[in-house]
Amino acid sequence: MYRVRHFILLVLCLLVVQHELNAQLMPVLGAQRAGTASAQFLKIGVGARAGGMGESFVAVANDASALYWNPAGISQFEANEVIFSHTTWLVDVQHEFFGAVYHPTLDDAFGLSITSLHTDDMPVTTEVQPLGNGTYFRFGDLAVGLTYSRKLTSQFSFGATVRFFEETLDVLKMRGTLLDLGTYYWTGLGSLRFSAVVSNFGGQVSPTGTVQSISGVSTTQFQQFSPPTLFKFGFAFEPLQNATNSLTTSLQLNHPNDNSENLSAGAEYRWSNMFFVRGGYKFNVDEESFSLGVGVAASLSAFTLHVDYGYAPFKNLGGVHRLSVIGQL
Repeated sequence: MYRVRHFILLVLCLLVVQHELNAQLMPVLGAQRAGTASAQFLKIGVGARAGGMGESFVAVANDASALYWNPAGISQFEANEVIFSHTTWLVDVQHEFFGAVYHPTLDDAFGLSITSLHTDDMPVTTEVQPLGNGTYFRFGDLAVGLTYSRKLTSQFSFGATVRFFEETLDVLKMRGTLLDLGTYYWTGLGSLRFSAVVSNFGGQVSPTGTVQSISGVSTTQFQQFSPPTLFKFGFAFEPLQNATNSLTTSLQLNHPNDNSENLSAGAEYRWSNMFFVRGGYKFNVDEESFSLGVGVAASLSAFTLHVDYGYAPFKNLGGVHRLSVIGQL
């Protein structure tokens, strides 16, 4: 009954917040900020597990994908882990993520992450050569992050990530250094915990390079843009948890600097630590809605392997497929 009461409380909170959204107490006016931030690839979620749960993951964040979602999460598990995640993003764009977490002590954790987004070569077109002028260009992004997390008490953890990123669009490059800050707190009420995270915090950046117009005029000065800073607050709880079955539920509020506030909810059912089924939903997001995912885990001596798949449809742009593998030592 204790866990059932908390599960009912979680559902009621979801209904209340959704009502607030519909009543526009969190107004959709932020939509007018769309397109005002740079480095949009940093907003693409990592890991099929989190993707299947509607990206409601900052208060779950108990595997190596926490390097992206919540830096405080890498101290929530004891094993050393590596993760590789591949995302078939929209319009033939490919997104890759690699991360590793090492625990020198029971309370400290260090992590390294590498994010890449890339496309195939594309023909260069001009006003007078709309089918191409015989040359090609490529768009690509790269980010490298270093993470540290520590359990300050048995209930509270803190983490931070310093991330360097570079965007490349043909002859133009944009570089910057950003900071993620995360917290993780166990309330002591069953398995209820909550997290607050600020991602991609940093100063404005602008492209560098020289662009020549068709008339021969060269441009070397460009407008500055803010990074895609995002504040996330979420909580999670297991209304069902025993030796064989477990159900994790999560709720997350997102406040981006370049769009409206939105809400995401997710759930993960686990059977015998071997099979996983996930689902999620995003509220107040134009293109996205539900998401689904499955996963399997197998143990070989001291090594455990997790393989996960997630799918999220977009209304007008097709679907996004995620595949991730986590190795645990």
